[in-house]
Amino acid sequence: MYAIVEIGGKQYKVEQNQKLRVPLLDTQNKKTVKFDKVLFFEDDKGKPQIGNPVVKNMQVSATVVENGKDKKITVFKKKRRKGYRVKKGHRQPYTLIQIDNIGKVKAAPKKDKAADESTNAKSATVKKDTQTKTKAKAESKPKAAPKKTKKEEKES
Repeated sequence: MYAIVEIGGKQYKVEQNQKLRVPLLDTQNKKTVKFDKVLFFEDDKGKPQIGNPVVKNMQVSATVVENGKDKKITVFKKKRRKGYRVKKGHRQPYTLIQIDNIGKVKAAPKKDKAADESTNAKSATVKKDTQTKTKAKAESKPKAAPKKTKKEEKES
């Protein structure tokens, strides 16, 4: 069973109990994070589910193992015969996560249908009332006469 998940703008193939380095996440160590942008999922039987763009009701949960910085990367720029040389570097921050579970999201409890219908009916009557009020306001305002130009003012 594996899934392809989008984390931090990048796509990762993840399996259960796998450790993975991802771009720095705003979480602390030993906290649980959930990723709901599952682009592809294949279960134990080999049955694939392809998202459009994501698979509905699917998420990947993981635990943050550590936050840290990678090895130093050296960035060197040079233009020959110009005397231009620049040496810079940085250490890219990362988050090490361990995939705990890949599975479906539990559905939230549904509300009563009667309550939903009554709220829909109320909102429909409010919309109709506002539409009639705006039409009445538009009809009740008299239109202003067009402004006269300077030549017309001098003539009259």
